[in-house]
Amino acid sequence: MIDIPPTRYARSGDVHLAYQVYGDGPVDLLVVSGFVSHLEVQAENPEIQRFVAGLSRFARVIGFDKRGSGMSDPVAEVPTLEERMDDLRAVMDAAGSERAVLVGISEGAPMCILFAATFPARTQALVLLGGMARSTWAPDYPWASTREALLEAAVEFTAPGWGTGENMETFAPSLADDAAMRAWWGRLERLAASPSMMQKILMMFLDVDVRDALPLVHVPTLVLHRRGDRVVNVGAGRWLAEHIDGARFVELPGRDHAAWAGDSGAIVGELEEFVTGQRSAPEVETERVLATVMFVDLVGSTQLAAGMGDRRWRELLERFYAVAGEQVARFRGRQVKTIGDGLLACFDGPGRAIRCGQSLLGAVRPLGVQARVGLHTGECELLGDDDVGGIAVHIAARIVALAQPGEVLLSSTVKDLVAGSSTVFRDGGVHVLKGVPGEWRLFAVAEG
Repeated sequence: MIDIPPTRYARSGDVHLAYQVYGDGPVDLLVVSGFVSHLEVQAENPEIQRFVAGLSRFARVIGFDKRGSGMSDPVAEVPTLEERMDDLRAVMDAAGSERAVLVGISEGAPMCILFAATFPARTQALVLLGGMARSTWAPDYPWASTREALLEAAVEFTAPGWGTGENMETFAPSLADDAAMRAWWGRLERLAASPSMMQKILMMFLDVDVRDALPLVHVPTLVLHRRGDRVVNVGAGRWLAEHIDGARFVELPGRDHAAWAGDSGAIVGELEEFVTGQRSAPEVETERVLATVMFVDLVGSTQLAAGMGDRRWRELLERFYAVAGEQVARFRGRQVKTIGDGLLACFDGPGRAIRCGQSLLGAVRPLGVQARVGLHTGECELLGDDDVGGIAVHIAARIVALAQPGEVLLSSTVKDLVAGSSTVFRDGGVHVLKGVPGEWRLFAVAEG
């Protein structure tokens, strides 16, 4: 969906800060994330890729891992907001940004507020997403929980579930039922901060209060907040907008605290209009369907091509495509495209996909070649008339790479969907699929 840039390092005093730069637009967006982050793990998430791709259509997007988080240096002491402001300048300098629109997300908002008030010459504008001015309740600030309640919640809920994916139900409830997404969330937490580092960051957050700086913010400001945000009450967003001179407040529907979850396109649209003065025409939504994805791979193609010569190899490959395509059509599949020495197809039923794979393996043998088949069922994006995308396609591609010659290898998802059929499976073991969160148990279709 979007090219992942290299991770580079800025230096702030003795601390090294990991950062990335997406796009080359005329405006710099410096995104300051919430509690913890890990740039490279975040880049694996298609929802985050879509969000960043939207921003990079009109801006150069700079993101970084704060000290103590992700690929930046760990810290022995709790970092102060002053140190973190120094980090913002260091990242801007390293990325060649003289002036930027600061996008403060959640706990990143107070830091951006303080930076905008302190360094207006380097702040083009300020955007606060799901942010707050103070972290805990006060008699004149009822929009947060008390310090004691937050500590109790951290002990009873956040800390025990750290690294398991359970916290996604609070931060991104619209995606919490997706097992792959929950596995990714757990991995993000584990690599973003250890439990002890998480506790240090939490203790710093409990002392945040930048209310006195709000009257000193004199740059254009946009405050965005989802109405049902489960982490930061929408009242905190309204209060921010009321106390920053000239700030514009936009209340959006939804329960997700994570900006990239839910209707992230609405956030991108508001941001683009605020920064550029206009909003791009909305992208045509891709149709999403549940499908069984099949990858077919010709075994030993490199050696075959070298031994046969170009002309004979092309002729064999064309015959292979024709035979495989006939089998896909026979079992009511849709051949999407040929890929080098294989092909990609989709089926609306996993049982037909399995039977097609078995039949296809036999049909190509008279050509003097062997093939292997990988299958996975999941949500796919229909990209026009001639392509499909989505993590289900990525998973099926990883599975076929693990299949043995003459084997139909499939995910447990496919196996579970054909429960009760006469198909016999043998356990293919538990595997880590490159670029896919979690561990995956695979099964091979037994012969006979």
